[in-house]
Amino acid sequence: MEKLTIKSWAIDDRPREKLVAKGKSALSDAELIAILIGSGNREESAVALSKRMLQSVDGNINELAKLSVEKLTTFKGIGEAKAISIITALELGKRRQLETAMEKPKITSSVAVFNLLQPLIGDLEHEEFWALFLNNSNKVVAKNQISKGGLTATVVDVRLLFKRALELAAVAIIVCHNHPSGKLQPSDADQQLTQKINEAGTTLDIKLLDHLIITEKAYFSFADENLL
Repeated sequence: MEKLTIKSWAIDDRPREKLVAKGKSALSDAELIAILIGSGNREESAVALSKRMLQSVDGNINELAKLSVEKLTTFKGIGEAKAISIITALELGKRRQLETAMEKPKITSSVAVFNLLQPLIGDLEHEEFWALFLNNSNKVVAKNQISKGGLTATVVDVRLLFKRALELAAVAIIVCHNHPSGKLQPSDADQQLTQKINEAGTTLDIKLLDHLIITEKAYFSFADENLL
C-alpha cells in the first residue's frame, strides 16, 4: 500500500486547499504541520501523524520545538528532511514572536518585560542574565546578555552591567534571568544580587526598575512584590 499523501485525500480534508479557501487561521496545529511534512506513512495520513507527534508533547507547540532531529525521526514517516523542516518552521515562529515584541519596546509593566524576554530565555536549559537599558521615556534603547551560566546559577559582574548603562546614557535598567527548573521563587543569591544592583544604581543615579525571574510560562517580578 502506498503512502497516504495529501493529494489522495478528499478535497475537504486537504489542509493546503483549506488554507487557500479559508485562510491560515482555520487550520489546526496538526494540519499546519501536515503541510510541512507532505505525507505520512503506510498506516496514517500526514494529519494523523502530526496529531500523534503533538500528542507526544501534550499538544504543546513549544515542547515540540524543543525536540531534536534524532527525536523527531523516531516517528515513523519522519525522516531527517521532514524533521529539519519542522524545526526550521518552529524556529521561524519563535523569531517572529521576538521581533513582534521588539516592535513596541516601551516598558509599561512587568508583563511587557516578560513578553520581550520570554522568547529569548524562557525555554533555555541553562541560566542567562539579561538587562534592558531604558531612556527617560521608558523606551528600551538596548538589551544585552550580561552573563551565561549553568543549570542553576549564573555569575553577574555588576560593574559590567553599569558600564554598559553608562555607555548608553541609560536612566534606568531592568534586569532579568531565567530559572530552567521552572521555579519562580527567588533564591537568597537572587535577592542579594538585586539589592547590590539597586544600591549601585542609586549611587550612579541609574534606577533599577525591576528584576524578573522568567520561566517558560510565567514570571516573578521583584517590583510587583515590593522587594526593591
